[in-house]
Amino acid sequence: MQTLLFNSSYCGPSPLPEDLWGRWNFDPVLLAVILAAAALFWVGQPLRSRHSTGFAASMALLAVIFISPLCALTVALFSARVVHHVLLVAVAAPVLAWALLHHARWRGRLSALAGLLTPLLVLHTVIFWLWHAPDAYLLALSSTPVYWLMQLTLLGSAMLFWGAVLLASPGRAIVALVAVTIQMGLLGALLVFSGQPLYAPHFASTEAFGLTALSDQQLAGLIMWVPASLPYLLVAVWRLANWLRHSEATQP
Repeated sequence: MQTLLFNSSYCGPSPLPEDLWGRWNFDPVLLAVILAAAALFWVGQPLRSRHSTGFAASMALLAVIFISPLCALTVALFSARVVHHVLLVAVAAPVLAWALLHHARWRGRLSALAGLLTPLLVLHTVIFWLWHAPDAYLLALSSTPVYWLMQLTLLGSAMLFWGAVLLASPGRAIVALVAVTIQMGLLGALLVFSGQPLYAPHFASTEAFGLTALSDQQLAGLIMWVPASLPYLLVAVWRLANWLRHSEATQP
């Protein structure tokens, strides 16, 4: 069953350390989707604007996430999978949301997100926890359609949440960002202190990288607990600083 899961994973079988650098994913469908998304975004847009640069950076990050050997490494290590998910929801998603909010075609359509901050926070939290439940995670690694359902729902819910954060009032945005940090830290703590490995696809794949399944899971929990919170806290500090600056400017 373990071998079947690894062989049927979208990113291929679990790699060995010496083979990792050769495990690039040049899936033609994936490449076509990325190129099509880039073409749709840049039609009628100035290429040297800040939001165009941000979109290009997010596309480059998505290439790292899905095309580089990181994709294969996520089959072997749950900690690499957590890095993959953190880059997706906490780095690529906010940059994409910011770029779309400055895009002439999407700006007006996304303006309503500000009033949906709380339900979008709940939606993103539920989706994030769902795909880190052991059974759902195992299903995603054993089925390519479910794998892409996981990726698209994580990215889509995160983009909607970040769009709402960037549009909402500073106070509401800061509370929402702190709430996401708390729930992510809670999930990380559960992984660190669980006392036993929970993710079957990685029971036999971590030893080649010098980790036990439990230590790999604990490392994943620490990544989710601390580094993953930094983008949310940085944006919260940025919103707070802008809020204070605006308040000082408007005082008589």
